[in-house]
Amino acid sequence: MENNLKFYLDKALKEHFALGAFNFFNMESLQAIIDASLKTNSPAIMQVSESALRYMGEDFVTSLAKTAKKFNPALFLHLDHGKSFEICKKAVDLGFDSVMIDGSDLSFSQNESLTKKVALYAHSKGVLVEGELGQIKGVEDDVDVAVNSFTSPEKALEFVKKTNVDMLAVAIGTSHGINKFSRPPCLRVDLLQQIEKLLPCTPLVLHGASTIDKEIVKTFNDFGGKLEKANGLSQELLKKIVKEHNIAKVNTDSDLRLSFTSQLRKELSENRSEFNPRSYLDKAREKTAQILVYKMENVFYSAKKKQL
Repeated sequence: MENNLKFYLDKALKEHFALGAFNFFNMESLQAIIDASLKTNSPAIMQVSESALRYMGEDFVTSLAKTAKKFNPALFLHLDHGKSFEICKKAVDLGFDSVMIDGSDLSFSQNESLTKKVALYAHSKGVLVEGELGQIKGVEDDVDVAVNSFTSPEKALEFVKKTNVDMLAVAIGTSHGINKFSRPPCLRVDLLQQIEKLLPCTPLVLHGASTIDKEIVKTFNDFGGKLEKANGLSQELLKKIVKEHNIAKVNTDSDLRLSFTSQLRKELSENRSEFNPRSYLDKAREKTAQILVYKMENVFYSAKKKQL
């Protein structure tokens, strides 16, 4: 069997691990993903949002992704939170391995219609599609949602059947961004259990899953930053969800931004005469890669899952 993204999603379902889906925003952040995947022998997803695609440029993103695949063929390029058919079509035509069409802010029928349209086009080109049902609160790039709207298990079954999506992002109480919760989260694991019972063969996706390490936040603030009330998902809870449920893809964005930027602040503060960007960007890349290695080995359990 070809070791494509579908192969690894199916493998993740069977063996209860998750592919880390890591948002990158420049060459160094992608290098960190490559380095971590090679050190742990992991499959992984390198993803960009619409705003990141605009920021870096289509040619830059696709060229870097092609280079990344030369180092690790089990790295897959994904469009995160595509909001229209046009942007998803563009990503498909650019050679992305998968796209997310986010119609979660639409009515069920509108979301279904849009997602089905994207799936029909993407599947004709051999590209996988992620849909979303329910809304995950928080702010991140082009996403800004005030409150959670939990995924209905019955509606999830209907949605997958009608749209033929390959992955489904579920809303069970996680949150986008770096200030996720005003109090400890109470994830609706009961809903997750019902969804996976109705859709046992559908890879489920968890958004808003950054854990926001307190020590990294402290480093950020100690060296001139100002992050108040930064908090994330419990790492132990995330590990339990990955190990016991059908979460085959876990999105991680804020953790990468935070680790990269906190290390930049530290390097620039401690080495005030340094003006060579390669020096401090390299340190930020190394720190971010360390964080990703830990996640792959100890949270997502994707280490050594790459097919040789």
